[in-house]
Order: sequence, then C-alpha cells, then structure tokens
Amino acid sequence: MVESGSVCSIRDLALEFNLSASHLRHLFKAQTGSGLGRRLAEQRLQKAASLLRQGGMSVKEVAYAVDYKHPSSFVRAFERQFRLAPGGYRQEKLTERRFG
Repeated sequence: MVESGSVCSIRDLALEFNLSASHLRHLFKAQTGSGLGRRLAEQRLQKAASLLRQGGMSVKEVAYAVDYKHPSSFVRAFERQFRLAPGGYRQEKLTERRFG
C-alpha cells in the first residue's frame, strides 16, 4: 500500500489500484482535468519544500529524499515551481521564522 506522505510513482499507483499506468493516467485526467505525472511532481516538490523548511538536510539530500536521481534536475524543477532556488527558498523561510 502506498503510504501518505511518501514519494510514489505512476507505476506504484497503478499497481496499487490494479490498473495499467496508461489507463490510470487516462482516468485521472478525465476526472481532474490535469495530468497525473504533473500532480505527482508537484507533490514531490511540496515535500521537498517542507524538508528544506525543516532544515537539517542538504539540498542534495533533499533531492534524493524526494526521488530525484540528479540534484541538478531537482534544482531546475524546484526553481520552476517556486521561482527560487532551493537554497534561497530555505534561507527565505528561515528568515521569515526569525523575523516574521
């Protein structure tokens, strides 16, 4: 069973629901109007943002924790999502905690 809060793939979900990956993607798109791959990527990046706010892990460790094989790919995806590099995001959130 796929755990809440864990990083999962379309393949993991398809196995969970006993569907083919393509059929699952089709059903998801029909019901929500958005792509399942995009939704899963957004969830991975939200989890990464949470890990960055908590501190204690390097950007590279966070990238691996949310299942990116290459930290540079993670940084690009994070910047697209949050308009800020992971290190800058962490610094901004730490400053908000201290002064906000």
